[in-house]
Amino acid sequence: MKQEKTISVPSNHYRLPYNFGLGGVPIGNEFTAVTDIEAQQTLEAAWNAGVRYYDVSPWYGLGLAERRFGQFLHNQTRSAYVISSKVGKLLKASKKAIESNLFPLAGSPNMVEFDYSAAAVRRSIEDSLQRLGIDSLDIVFVHDLSPDNKWLDGKWLEHFEIAKQGAFPELSRMREEGLIKAWGLGVNRPEPIWAAMEVADPNIFLLASQYSLIDHEYALKNIFPEVRKKNIRLVIGSALNAGFISGSHRYNYGHEMPAEFIAKRDHLSAIADAYGVDLRTAALQFAAMPDVVDAVLCGARTAQQITADVGSMKVKIPRDFWAELKVEKLISEEAPIK
Repeated sequence: MKQEKTISVPSNHYRLPYNFGLGGVPIGNEFTAVTDIEAQQTLEAAWNAGVRYYDVSPWYGLGLAERRFGQFLHNQTRSAYVISSKVGKLLKASKKAIESNLFPLAGSPNMVEFDYSAAAVRRSIEDSLQRLGIDSLDIVFVHDLSPDNKWLDGKWLEHFEIAKQGAFPELSRMREEGLIKAWGLGVNRPEPIWAAMEVADPNIFLLASQYSLIDHEYALKNIFPEVRKKNIRLVIGSALNAGFISGSHRYNYGHEMPAEFIAKRDHLSAIADAYGVDLRTAALQFAAMPDVVDAVLCGARTAQQITADVGSMKVKIPRDFWAELKVEKLISEEAPIK
């Protein structure tokens, strides 16, 4: 699965050495209950398929995903894989956690506190390392510091100011200490990315729900040129729009599915069928094509799913398929294709 990068960049800029990663949301039981045995089978299948980049967060199952990934990964050679986690959502044990109904399928004893201060970020990383059973993280993303985060009560800019004084410089210090190798933001909206590039020195951003077959124009025309100027790299999350492209009854983690997106998915599916192309495969490959993208993350809850996703990255898709999507104006004329 490893694909070494050939583009040279200044030595102070981070590059992910893998083009595909396993995302931890499903193993955190966000949508469906997954047993510990099933989680380990999925992780083992990912490893056997060559996956060596893994992305987790304290948020995913309020600690459950990190514990499960850690149970598997702490038995592997640390230098053999890359792992990213997130900060900003600090877990605290609580007797009332199970009753909170935040992640009812996770059974977690933790509540979450949104805290982007320096002290909270350092504690969060130390807690993540304990749950994972490892001594360092490769990448840390500041999680959901964004206007779409409903738990910030519309005060994301106030939290951003805290992060500007706290989380951002603390992450740079931890990078200098060697506790992490790179940091950035993991968000669903572009506004925090613009702001972070102005006031801090991030290496890499996780763009969730911002570059997919369904919705990609804004990122292509506005985000990509700016990160390219600064040699900042991107990881693409939710390339399937949280499973929407592959047929789930949700769009980007919500239950509302806009009619125009359903129509676009149907149109994409019809063309894919005509070319004998699996639409999920096309979506994953599409997200990986831009020159600023290091890797695509895809969540999986079963061994069969992750094996299929890895296989999708190796399939040859006819160039005429991509050309027809442009003719039908289903993807931007400027979108990179291979």
